[in-house]
Amino acid sequence: MLFRASAASVAAMVLDSSLYLHLNEQFTHMHGYRPSPSEVRSWQRSIPALTAALNDAGLGDVEVMLEYALPLNSKRADAVLAGVHPVTGDPSYVVVELKQWSQAEPDEEDPALCHVDAYPHPVLNPIEQVRRYCEYLVNFNGAVAEHPRRVTGATFLHNATEFGVGGLRGIETDGHGRLFTGDRRGEFLDHLRARLSDRHPGARAADELLAGKAVPSKQLMSVAAQEVREREQFVLLDEQQVAYRMVLNAVRRAKRSDHKEVVVVTGGPGTGKSVIALSLLGELYRQGVPALHATGSQSFTKTMRKVAGSRKREVQELFKYFNSFMTAEKNSLDVVICDEAHRIRETSANRYTPARQRTGKRQIDELLDVAKVPVFLLDEHQVVRPGEMGRVEDIKEAAARRGLTCHVVPLDSQFRCGGSDAYLHWVVRLLGLEPGGPVTWDPDDRMQLMVAESPEEMESFLEGRRSHGYGARMSAGYCWPWSPEPKPGQPLPADVRIGDWARPWNLRGDRSVSGAPPSALWATDPAGFGQIGCVYTAQGFEYDWSGVIIGPDLVWRGDRWVTDRTASKDPVFKRSTPDADVDRLIRNTYKVLLTRGMVGTVVHSTDEETQRKLRELVAGKRLLKQHAP
Repeated sequence: MLFRASAASVAAMVLDSSLYLHLNEQFTHMHGYRPSPSEVRSWQRSIPALTAALNDAGLGDVEVMLEYALPLNSKRADAVLAGVHPVTGDPSYVVVELKQWSQAEPDEEDPALCHVDAYPHPVLNPIEQVRRYCEYLVNFNGAVAEHPRRVTGATFLHNATEFGVGGLRGIETDGHGRLFTGDRRGEFLDHLRARLSDRHPGARAADELLAGKAVPSKQLMSVAAQEVREREQFVLLDEQQVAYRMVLNAVRRAKRSDHKEVVVVTGGPGTGKSVIALSLLGELYRQGVPALHATGSQSFTKTMRKVAGSRKREVQELFKYFNSFMTAEKNSLDVVICDEAHRIRETSANRYTPARQRTGKRQIDELLDVAKVPVFLLDEHQVVRPGEMGRVEDIKEAAARRGLTCHVVPLDSQFRCGGSDAYLHWVVRLLGLEPGGPVTWDPDDRMQLMVAESPEEMESFLEGRRSHGYGARMSAGYCWPWSPEPKPGQPLPADVRIGDWARPWNLRGDRSVSGAPPSALWATDPAGFGQIGCVYTAQGFEYDWSGVIIGPDLVWRGDRWVTDRTASKDPVFKRSTPDADVDRLIRNTYKVLLTRGMVGTVVHSTDEETQRKLRELVAGKRLLKQHAP
């Protein structure tokens, strides 16, 4: 939340323009960068319309929470109004989405989407947008989880007339989703009066909502079975829902007319790509549409088979690998959902591939050929191995060669790292993946970041977190040798050695050894805490607390990072791998490792100069004993 005050106070600050300065400062503090000019313009044009409506309705004592951050993700509702219900006397909340649009047309095929001249692709109908905000708030805020009727939603298009946007009402409206236009402003005032009392201030109700405990996030694996076999478990927001609906609409079009379409969904860590993939697979599975989920990750695919298909063989068979389609018949599937598509490789063939299956075909072409609607979900900054080539441009070029329409949907909001944009910004600046150099960590209320003085201190702290019911894992750069797996009953070799401290890597095989889980289950099995994970077992997963050991392959020298390829033991780096590629892949590796935590991250470097730099950047957050539970 960027600002909170009574409607009367907000209106006064609008008049002297002090409100916008305050919002600008708070935004910069919380996110680590300044708001865009378009964001500032939207505040200047929409907030006055809302506060004027509240005060004209006699609701000057209602509490207004501007840019209210939804729990556990980076999405913000334009405003949440807090007050007392005029009939029941209970706390009452109105989620308000403000739009400057003067004209918008519903999509011809799917009225939950709409077209606005300012955007090149469809966007979510604002009625559906605010409805999903309400549902998400009820799902994830303990103050209203047992009282869903206390939350209602409205979208106010203050510049619009009924002629310009009335068609958006083609979708069903309910208590969580209503639309009001500028020329029906009186109805909006009546709507507010019906839900917020003019006789009681709203400060206490706002306190209750803000104090509501964030219900733990529905982590992907814990609800996979229900999602695929039974019903939708996740509330997809904004562009997530747009991506989901665009795929379903493409499937319907492909059924009606004999043609193919390609959908690419791109976004950074935690933007919900895998949640969208799982939601799509579940919906298509329930509809009886031939569809498969595919990844290039053995860990992810095996985990999904175990969790989602634990008691149903046909569900397990829905999860494949990118190289599963070498000999598949063209268009034999309606949909193939390529999750983590940045891991697509040049070819599916490897040294074990029989000669009769070596077609010479590119893997991306196999995936485009096998389904009527190929869907690719990817993050170009998570490429961590040489030869991975799942880029948006690669897919668009391959689709263009076939004359196929290719839709690209970017995801902006993120749900990992507690929904902290500031933390993700800190990570990419730290690693030099964005210009400007590292910045000092300015703590927010979403993500915790600390520096451990030793791996022992890191492990002890994380053990304390686990004793309080949190999940935790430790991972490291690939800077230590990896011994062959021991025979059953023998101890795991403690390959990761730092001073007197030593721990084993996660297992590489498909079976449990000495109580440690198989490689594919390291990130999800509680027994994985005893081993150190690498990027290949951590990628695609999340856990509450993440401990990250930065090895000697990435060190700070003077005023910049230096990568040392000789310090890496990763067998995927060959002599022929260019230095520039090794540098990029090592930095991407640490980006993946540093963005696995949902609640907090603890970091330690084995290099003293690098450790000093981390202490400097994370000032005041390095004595872990002070933060122990």
